[in-house]
Amino acid sequence: GRTRTITADGEDLELESIERVKVYQAEVSWEDEHFELDAFYRTGHLHWGFEGDFFGLYRNAYYGENIDIYNGMAPVGFEIAGKKQFSGWKAAFGPQLWWGANPAVLLKHQRRVGPFDATIIYHEDLAPQGQVASSIAIPLPETRKVSLQAATTRGPWGLELGTLWSGDPKVGQRFQLVDEVDGGYRVLQDRIKDEDTWGFKGKLTYQRGSFRWYGQAAYMGLVADAGPTEVITYTGWALKDSGSGNQKNVLTGFTYNWGDWQFGPNFLWQEPIVGPIPGDVPPPGRPRNVLDDPFAVLGNRETYGAELLITWDPTPATWMWAWDNDRREDAPLAASLGFVYRDHPSTSDAAIFVSDTGETFPFMGAPPPHELWEVRSRLVSRLGPSTRLVANLYAGMAEPRGWDPGGEDQTLNRVIHRYGVDARLTRGSMAFAAAARVNDWGPYDYHRDFNLTFPLQLMGDVSYSLGSPRWFGEPQTRVGIRGKYRTLDEDSPRYSPTGGEALPGYDNGNEWEIQTYLHLSL
Repeated sequence: GRTRTITADGEDLELESIERVKVYQAEVSWEDEHFELDAFYRTGHLHWGFEGDFFGLYRNAYYGENIDIYNGMAPVGFEIAGKKQFSGWKAAFGPQLWWGANPAVLLKHQRRVGPFDATIIYHEDLAPQGQVASSIAIPLPETRKVSLQAATTRGPWGLELGTLWSGDPKVGQRFQLVDEVDGGYRVLQDRIKDEDTWGFKGKLTYQRGSFRWYGQAAYMGLVADAGPTEVITYTGWALKDSGSGNQKNVLTGFTYNWGDWQFGPNFLWQEPIVGPIPGDVPPPGRPRNVLDDPFAVLGNRETYGAELLITWDPTPATWMWAWDNDRREDAPLAASLGFVYRDHPSTSDAAIFVSDTGETFPFMGAPPPHELWEVRSRLVSRLGPSTRLVANLYAGMAEPRGWDPGGEDQTLNRVIHRYGVDARLTRGSMAFAAAARVNDWGPYDYHRDFNLTFPLQLMGDVSYSLGSPRWFGEPQTRVGIRGKYRTLDEDSPRYSPTGGEALPGYDNGNEWEIQTYLHLSL
């Protein structure tokens, strides 16, 4: 709300009372004889994965505190579900249906065709998205998509088949590719063809007693982009189909229940149809990016992955992997332990970052080949009628999204070994939160983009709720105090022991912050 000064017609103009009062979030429901309408503004909505959206065209839109951190204005739009003679029809439209989405309209129709539940979805972008708040939600060029899915079950078997047509506006666009020749590179050029807009996907499941298995495969053309996998298959596995074009992949896994225990190994193989362009390719070659090229190798990077997830859940009625399990779990203790291994034999194309002026730019390169691993654990406990505890622990190797020109030998190969824990406890009207992170990225997206890490990060929070307490992140009237502490080294932002350029060999710096806050929920 502070006064800002701008230049208008060559003169200084003071702007006062900027957004002193602003609508934080809103939602509207209208139930009619022929339809049901839900409108939303900065309030989340569920995906259509359970309604036949096999390719994930309509995305989940629950972002928690990220909307506040980056001042995001999403999701914004409407959903309309038909009734009676319009039963089976559903539409969504709005200026930003999920974070980073272009203004768009989606139309879905479901019906029974013989033994199959058939679903068709049409997605049309209406204009480019002008708001760019974070590199984790970069608006992509306008496109249109049509998906067709059929699903059926027979005894313990389930089958889903789907085809996707996507990226038609990119037909005819040029793209680069490279060949390795005599220890160097040969830069070639090609064009997007009609056949590059098609994608195909199939999934087979089997369930009998304590044993559940699935197998899934997909072939996605160069520009046949879909969306991320939102539906949970059996358990909370981390290895999933990224949904992007330019890839072929196979996934398979199974779970076995033994009393209150569940064991679930899972495997992934994926490979881009056209591989990435390395950062050291000579001109005119360059790494591709999603803004200047019809496609890029990012989430569809060549990957050999395996994981094992072990879950202890003595009260399956409050499922461990439900989206709202944090506040619904009724077990004295429910826990999971997962190990994930990823082998990336090749690099990827260039990611996008957002500058301090709000403009978007591609990196000059990307992380090189790496083998990465991670261990994660989640603990949920209902200690009493008004006491609840949730904790998350993690450790492993990770790489940045962008380009890190540092590293021990000044090459593009700095991976980090990071560790962390966070815990939240509510007891009556009191709430406590604490977190510790070692050698990890900071809280903002650009920290991971540029591989900016802190040796140690600590956080503690104590708050009191007026009235019946709700879980963290839910609107409620609350007063609290929070403290933060960080140490800094040569890989951290703001570290400058000599008053100029940050240099190695000096002691760690530190920074701290104490804040009080009052949240009002009217």
